[in-house]
Amino acid sequence: MSDVDAVANADAILWDVVVVGGGPAGLAAAIAAYDDGAKKVLVVEREKELGGILNQCVHNGFGLRRFQEELTGPEYAGRFIDELSKREIAVELEATVLDVGQAEDPAAPTVVRFVSPTRGFKEVRSKTVVLATGCRERPRGAIGAPGDRPSGVFTAGAAQKYVNREGEMIGRKVVILGSGDIGLIMARRLTLEGAKVLAVVELMPYSNGLTRNIVQCLQDFDIPLYLSHTVTRVVGKRRVEKIVVSKVDEKRAPIPGTEIEFDCDTLLLSVGLIPENEVARGAGVELDRRTKGPIVTQNRETTIPNVFSCGNALHVHDLVDFVSEEAEIAGRAAAARALGKSSVPKNLVEATNGARVNYVAPQKIDLDALDDETAFFLRVSNVFQDKKLVVKCGDETIKEIKRRRVAPAEMERVTLSRDALLAARGRKIVVSLED
Repeated sequence: MSDVDAVANADAILWDVVVVGGGPAGLAAAIAAYDDGAKKVLVVEREKELGGILNQCVHNGFGLRRFQEELTGPEYAGRFIDELSKREIAVELEATVLDVGQAEDPAAPTVVRFVSPTRGFKEVRSKTVVLATGCRERPRGAIGAPGDRPSGVFTAGAAQKYVNREGEMIGRKVVILGSGDIGLIMARRLTLEGAKVLAVVELMPYSNGLTRNIVQCLQDFDIPLYLSHTVTRVVGKRRVEKIVVSKVDEKRAPIPGTEIEFDCDTLLLSVGLIPENEVARGAGVELDRRTKGPIVTQNRETTIPNVFSCGNALHVHDLVDFVSEEAEIAGRAAAARALGKSSVPKNLVEATNGARVNYVAPQKIDLDALDDETAFFLRVSNVFQDKKLVVKCGDETIKEIKRRRVAPAEMERVTLSRDALLAARGRKIVVSLED
């Protein structure tokens, strides 16, 4: 069956795998599922084209791990889109998924409902579903910045889309709140487009971006970074006219008398990303209060059987290379389940964070589906020097890794052997950062 025929008859087919999201995670999951034997794979994407957020990331730095070369975001996405086109994987574009539900038919345990301007409301049946819905930015309301409500306030991602895809300049004198990677990259991008970036302001005493971005995007362009500062007032009637910035104390409260005023016309918000999990929540998937993404096993299966999650929908990653790698795990696991090669997890061990660690993913280990090694991803709670990542099972230390420097902006990875995980049966695995 051709792609065209498959899409036209999507609601009449029993799919092996339906992938929700056509960004880097969704593309990698769909390809991996197909290559592992699931020949009825459907990708449902709400935009007009595949590629997701990568389509607006025109800077380079993508693919160093995956392809051993520097690519732009569109180039990285293009590699996977080309691979997808070589396979009989169906794609439904401009389709917004409303919900994922459980069906009574054991042969088609999941139902995906979506709407599109051309096909209206559709319901497809599938043996498995992979949620690759990406993440979203925190808006202004989430940070509680007081002051007026003029135009000229953008999230960094929205500004990136205006400049890189629409060819529109958002402002000439800019202040950026938040030193996440998108904000740092936009500081450089706006400077190259002729704007004056007056300051990047960061609430925490450390930057939330990768070191390479601090150097290449701020230091190389003499853009000042104000650590332990935040925006305490936005001034402007129709358009932003002034931003007031204050130093904060150890409790992150503004310190009176430390105000700095910047005359500007634009405020960019780069204050964090959150996994986009409305569909997962609606399906009844249990979410981790720390990552804001689903609780999953090492095969990225959620607490709802036959529903998998990966990429930034699971937890926010540093590198798209890691997103692709993780999505392939989910895609292969979904294919195995669809083909009857695996069963719903029963023998589970919990993994969680300890001292100085914000979260650990995956949060559960299926002891009946172990590979030789299993990787855990985590983020620490602050910048630390000369510490050890310590993995314990009860009172027993099963692994120690020395780290000269760790920071919340850089995701850490710890691998445990099959034997170590089997020995953890009946106990909890805790990952901490210790002296």
